[in-house]
Amino acid sequence: MLATLDDQTLAFRKDVLAGLAAPVPAIPARWLYDRRGSELFDDITRLPEYYPTRTETALLQQVMPQVAARLPAGAAVIEFGAGSATKTPILLKGIHPAAYVPVDISGDYLRASAADLQREFPNLEVIPVVADFMRKFDLPGGLDGLPRIGFFPGSTIGNFVPWSATNLLRQFRDLLGDRSKLLIGMDRLKDVDRLVAAYDDPRGVTAEFNLNLLERINRELGGDVPVDAFAHDARWNEMMSRIEMHLVATRDVTFEIDGQRFDFAAGASIHTENSHKYGPNGARLMLLAGGWTPIAEWTDRQEDFAVILAEAQPERFAP
Repeated sequence: MLATLDDQTLAFRKDVLAGLAAPVPAIPARWLYDRRGSELFDDITRLPEYYPTRTETALLQQVMPQVAARLPAGAAVIEFGAGSATKTPILLKGIHPAAYVPVDISGDYLRASAADLQREFPNLEVIPVVADFMRKFDLPGGLDGLPRIGFFPGSTIGNFVPWSATNLLRQFRDLLGDRSKLLIGMDRLKDVDRLVAAYDDPRGVTAEFNLNLLERINRELGGDVPVDAFAHDARWNEMMSRIEMHLVATRDVTFEIDGQRFDFAAGASIHTENSHKYGPNGARLMLLAGGWTPIAEWTDRQEDFAVILAEAQPERFAP
């Protein structure tokens, strides 16, 4: 048995043990992002095959004056996920908020990212919050009276199946409150070959990112998973309109995690991530169902990616 665990590791343990024992083994994608996983994802965003980051970054740079014109001055920006070195500064420079609150489950990575942004914006109050934004959490004190702007870039909403994405958007609406705004990125449907290439690069960085989950299980949960017995696989699910990432057993394998045994036959997989792709109508309908009314939308010239600004529906009208 493991020694006394902190709350985050207990949640990780619970999700891993339950997920691997499920009829269709799966582990929630948020556990891909320990410090190493977050560093590898940053590497992924710079790959030529991975179009979302550079497309969204260029789009934000282009439309930020239009975005800023629709947002209140002196607001508190709450970013769900640690701020990136590229996209977050575009927003902060464009709207000059009074406070910036990045929220992320990876404490070490969050604090490092927040420190970098604090150096870049010395006059901005940067208040990192270590939390799983999928679950309810409290905002720090000192934000009372400030308009609130949620920032959810990177098409992270695509990692969630539609019902959980809608619930997450409702949670954001409840947290941010009446008259708040949400600026969100969503990846668009496109050629399947381009989609698969973005999640299975020839350099193997995405494979390393996916396999790092097994390394994390061994390190943090006392597992003995033979990492070399699994291979990264990215596949398009047409019916679900999503890219799926899996870890596929390359041979029959048995391992233990915290005293619990697991057997995987060759070809069996652990489902680790989804990335849903949306058309314009689907994206707007999901926001509406989540308690947000779209008020402006921008896309790049190829319509590969969309940035949508929405406002919180009045509480009496929220679903």
